[in-house]
Amino acid sequence: MTTLYGIKNCDTIKKAKKWLESNNIEFQFHDFRKDGLDKKQLQQWVDELGWEILLNKRGTTWRQLPDDVKDTIDEKNAIELMLENPAIIKRPVLDMGSKRVVGFKDADYQQLFK
Repeated sequence: MTTLYGIKNCDTIKKAKKWLESNNIEFQFHDFRKDGLDKKQLQQWVDELGWEILLNKRGTTWRQLPDDVKDTIDEKNAIELMLENPAIIKRPVLDMGSKRVVGFKDADYQQLFK
């Protein structure tokens, strides 16, 4: 089963959900804020994709962090930060079972679901 991870009110999540629904792709939605995020699962994503891919440095949550936190970020700190502030995780994370993809682009999803 395909799972779309993110935050319900995120515009990119809304676009991804709409794309999946309009292409008749069955999926379940997992809201980081409501449903939580397991450290073991996050560590697996980091091991597979890299923490730099998962950490959203373009969002409000990142910009509001103190400079000393941003200047000393590493994998361990990034994981703790993402667990404490799931809004800082780049969205969506699409888990297709055997593959995970971060972000949404129409063309990328078309390739994934050929």
